[in-house]
Amino acid sequence: MNKCIELQDLGLKDYKQTWDYQEALFKTIVDTKIKNRREDAGLKTKNHFLFVEHPHVYTLGKSGDFSNLLVTEAQLKEKKATFYKVNRGGDITYHGPGQVVGYPILDLENFFTDIHKYLRFLEEMIILTLAEYGLKAERSKGETGVWLDVGTPFARKICAIGVRASRWVTMHGFALNVNANLEYFDLMIPCGIRGKAVTSLNVELGVKEVSMQEVKEKLLKHFTNLFKADFN
Repeated sequence: MNKCIELQDLGLKDYKQTWDYQEALFKTIVDTKIKNRREDAGLKTKNHFLFVEHPHVYTLGKSGDFSNLLVTEAQLKEKKATFYKVNRGGDITYHGPGQVVGYPILDLENFFTDIHKYLRFLEEMIILTLAEYGLKAERSKGETGVWLDVGTPFARKICAIGVRASRWVTMHGFALNVNANLEYFDLMIPCGIRGKAVTSLNVELGVKEVSMQEVKEKLLKHFTNLFKADFN
């Protein structure tokens, strides 16, 4: 089993370009697995972890409802935002500057074959990272992602999670609001869940800006511990 993960920080990058890149990495891993099964080739599968920040974009998952986007195409252009229907789970999500977006493209057979556990580990990575900033983040029953003040009238989501997996290979991932412009969340019903607010780390801490690099380092530390992985 190969527990080494190749880390890349793509900086600010167009959503569609990043999605195409994810698909290419995903396909390479799947093709290797198929070759191993057909030819008993014994090739190691690679694992990848992409950090990226996207220009304003809304993405709708396979089970999503288009009506959860509350603006027209013309209004999207006005806001300099784009829209894509994608092949991950979940409903509608916003990505934009000030978010730390992470896409682990892993062969889970190198770690464990349990999608439920994989999602819980991603949530746990976020929860442990936010704890370092003095925030008590938690899961909300039946709702993937990470929240604050669950079970109160002040419940608010700080991290969205949506993944795709095939042949135990993952893609897509998480979007943690660090210095996000929360106005863009008003243009949709986040994850299709009405009546729930959205927040950002800088808002919770009452500061103008939180170091994105520092957040990434904390995320990687907890990911490494949870998955017992090494990063290249």
